[in-house]
Amino acid sequence: MPRKTPWWRSATIYQIYVRSFRDSNGDGVGDLAGICENLDYLQWLGTDALWLSPCMPSPNADFGYDVADYFDVHPELGTLADLDRLIVEAARRDIGIMLDLVPNHTSSAHPWFVDARSGPGSSHRDYYVWSDPGPDGGPPNNWVCATGAPAWTYDAESGQYYLHNFLPSQPDLNWWHEPVHEEFEEILHFWFDRGVAGFRIDVAHGLYKDALLQDNPPVLPTDHPVIRRGKLRPVYSSHRPEVHQIYRRWRQIADGYEQEPALLGETWEFDYQRFGDYYGREVPELHMGFNFGFVEAAFRAPDLAEVVEGTLAGLPPGAMPVWTASNHDVGRFPTRWCGNDARAVKAALTVLSTLPGTLVLYYGDELGMADVAVPEALRLDEMTMNKPDGGRDRCRTPMPWSSDENAGFTSGSARPWLPLGEIGATNVRDEQADPGSVLNFWRQLAALRRDGRIGGVEKLERVLLDDQVWAYRVGEVTTVANLSDQVALRPLPGAGQLSVLASSGASHPGAEALGDVRLDPWQALVLSTRP
Repeated sequence: MPRKTPWWRSATIYQIYVRSFRDSNGDGVGDLAGICENLDYLQWLGTDALWLSPCMPSPNADFGYDVADYFDVHPELGTLADLDRLIVEAARRDIGIMLDLVPNHTSSAHPWFVDARSGPGSSHRDYYVWSDPGPDGGPPNNWVCATGAPAWTYDAESGQYYLHNFLPSQPDLNWWHEPVHEEFEEILHFWFDRGVAGFRIDVAHGLYKDALLQDNPPVLPTDHPVIRRGKLRPVYSSHRPEVHQIYRRWRQIADGYEQEPALLGETWEFDYQRFGDYYGREVPELHMGFNFGFVEAAFRAPDLAEVVEGTLAGLPPGAMPVWTASNHDVGRFPTRWCGNDARAVKAALTVLSTLPGTLVLYYGDELGMADVAVPEALRLDEMTMNKPDGGRDRCRTPMPWSSDENAGFTSGSARPWLPLGEIGATNVRDEQADPGSVLNFWRQLAALRRDGRIGGVEKLERVLLDDQVWAYRVGEVTTVANLSDQVALRPLPGAGQLSVLASSGASHPGAEALGDVRLDPWQALVLSTRP
């Protein structure tokens, strides 16, 4: 089927953590060639685009999210020629390639920062956020970085502090400085000219900081639980209104390209109206933004319904919602939401697939792939290494392709860069052969998305909602999901006239003459007014 126009509307985007997808050369690290070799599988999944985790040169303090060169490919992952080939080969299968762009910070090894650190008079000094010490000689304000430590590191040579909202080796860029805008506009043109289908923009909400570097206030009881995990509300260190001018300029650049590249923001905003602002109210900004209110919600009917309905109400007319439940930071939804119960995983995939808008799957979601308990001695992620949940390494482990040695991830003798999970039935080869697998159920849903039967942007109408069951209608399709471990029998208006497009349960409950629908534990149905 030809790609949609514009391609990103109601698309299925597949996120690949490149180091963990497929190793083509036996060194234990996944690479671009490994992705290219498996494009037929990705096409079979019904994928419209691949979002690749950062593959630009990096010292790997944060595995690519500390960029040392925005115009090349990390040698461990391949070459620029490999990426060009991947773009061409993917396009032959109507699949676009989206890159991860990191504009909030660079690596401390980036030439800009190396020069900036050489002294206050250097040509790149103002590319970064520097400040004199506070009155007590310490950091300029109370901001903290993602690890909870002060967000400032002292530079003894110049007697100033530099800002880093993440690791000290990831200094924040100064977006008040016009040359930074010019640099990134050149970066956009470089990659769009090579044919990329868009960017996922890292820390999209955080580029501008308060010009006066004011202290952040303490959290409030009314703040979202994610905000309350810290002690401070990041109102001056991120979420500044000036950030919108960046995306207006970038949108103009993107709209000038024939391949209709998309800008997809990592937008950690829990207020529905402010979240919608990233799409642009009067002037277009991002094409799409990640909805972390949905990601962070409990897997319960009332919680998900509240976020979905609030989100849709807060978006500008015609905006494209994005739904996802897993990624390289937050963990895998089969574990976090579903307790690794395949029945619940299928129900979650049904909801994700039938909500109006674009869907982003994380590699392995289609298998029900679980988080992996990585032993402390083998953890690599510096940012979260000491977290009790195992940190981010738990959701970045290699893709299981088979039950063979090293799960088919690598054929070499080198140990995979992160440990594999338990090698068993959760793998591509075995699930392809099992008609009742999560993978084959996903294929049913993917076919419905490809045909335009589900995922369209029609208005969502609530049909039924209680503590167990959520039913909603989008166009001619009604989704009914039992998000509990108990049998549910519910009256569903017009059920006798609805045909079953997909059922996540082993049994086929159908619709009874009186309009009651019986759902097994964790069962979801996709029903249509059309046969």
